[in-house]
Amino acid sequence: MSNRFATLQKRTIDPTATVVETPVSSSEVVLPNARKGDAVSVPSPVPESAKTSDRVIDARGRIHAMLIEEINLVALERLPREEMHSQVEAFVSEKIRSERIAVNTAELDVLVGDIVDEMVGLGPLEPLLKDPTINDILINGHENCFVERSGKLQKIHVPFKDEAHLLRIVNKIVAAVGRRVDESQPMVDARMLDGSRFNAAIRPVGVDGPLVSIRKFSEKKFGLDKLVEFGAVTKTTAEVLAAAVNARKTTIISGGTGTGKTTMLNALSAFIPEDERLITIEDAAELQLQQPHVARMETRPTNIEGHGEIKQRDLVKNALRMRPDRVILGECRGEEAFDMLQAMNTGHEGSMATIHANTPRDAIGRLEQMLGMTGMPMTVQSIRSQISSAIELIVQLTRLSDGQRKVTSVAEITGMEGDIIQMQEIFRYVRTGIEADGKIVGHFEATGIRPRFLEDMKAIGIEFPGSYFEPGRPQE
Repeated sequence: MSNRFATLQKRTIDPTATVVETPVSSSEVVLPNARKGDAVSVPSPVPESAKTSDRVIDARGRIHAMLIEEINLVALERLPREEMHSQVEAFVSEKIRSERIAVNTAELDVLVGDIVDEMVGLGPLEPLLKDPTINDILINGHENCFVERSGKLQKIHVPFKDEAHLLRIVNKIVAAVGRRVDESQPMVDARMLDGSRFNAAIRPVGVDGPLVSIRKFSEKKFGLDKLVEFGAVTKTTAEVLAAAVNARKTTIISGGTGTGKTTMLNALSAFIPEDERLITIEDAAELQLQQPHVARMETRPTNIEGHGEIKQRDLVKNALRMRPDRVILGECRGEEAFDMLQAMNTGHEGSMATIHANTPRDAIGRLEQMLGMTGMPMTVQSIRSQISSAIELIVQLTRLSDGQRKVTSVAEITGMEGDIIQMQEIFRYVRTGIEADGKIVGHFEATGIRPRFLEDMKAIGIEFPGSYFEPGRPQE
């Protein structure tokens, strides 16, 4: 045992204690101005031997209590994680021997990792946060946990000891970002230190215990070529969208929760020229724009006293004083829509935003409702006129019942006819059936309508063959 570990102890520990066990065996598409996305790694499955058993959970609680009592935690936590791991392993090995706790080598490794995670990490959540195949972590009380993989929800076992254990993890997360959650303020929305979005509701709001939702932040940048490779969109549609963004066509990305709106926004932003100044506005900073000149802003919730809130509308107004070429709004959800449309109508063409809606026409309806929230004395016709003159393209995303994410429609707004906003669909996804395993079968096709913005693209040297818009022909 190292001398350094000995200095961390409050009482003497037998340095000869060891555990000897037999190890347990474990079973391009080329687009205008494209930038290559990072490779996607596929992790190997977790072996059964590495899963936390009930006896390991029980041992973890007992040994963790001993660790708190006998070790100078302040000094221990200052060590690098690798050295801390080795020191904790030595302590745990001695305690397992003295307490006669029956664990094998694989369980010992899990036990040491769990204790280190409890000390410096987020306990049972750590393996889930490190698993790149998991997109969302959803906890409905300490005994009812789900994750989303490949667009599908799966129930999993997360070894929380009890509700108090889960609540300690929640408090650790919110305290790290200067927030609090308690009976007087039972709901909290925050961005975790790694960029993940975190939301929690505890009792009395959470009837059956703490409700936790974590949308994990991904450092992987999925380019448009990767989305083509995954089958979310065709090469033809991707090239048209990339050219439209390059040509400063104002674009709204519409879709439900978890359909990939932010991913699509990131991918399309790669085709904005690098000599433009971009300002991003988000509730929780997720965008990973690839241009050199990006100014990022994030909203701020109220503090403990109920003051200090900074809304998206405040940031949009401020952004217009910062000489942006384009404003990128992470999600348009309220009265900031008015200021965003004003920006799009006054020299900030090519701006982009996402919105929650199920169809392009629903997206227009939601924008109308948002403009009505401002309380401005505007008629329905003037509201629709604002929308039709500001927005040119709506890209609709859908998560199918089998978990696939698809661009199901690309629509162009062409103007007003009376009080009605006119829209024409350019590309669409057509479902043709369902396989025995539940997988949706379908194809992408053009509607046969040539978008009006092709003339603007031609003026800057971008042209497409007529076959791109040939009606009814399935696209590759």
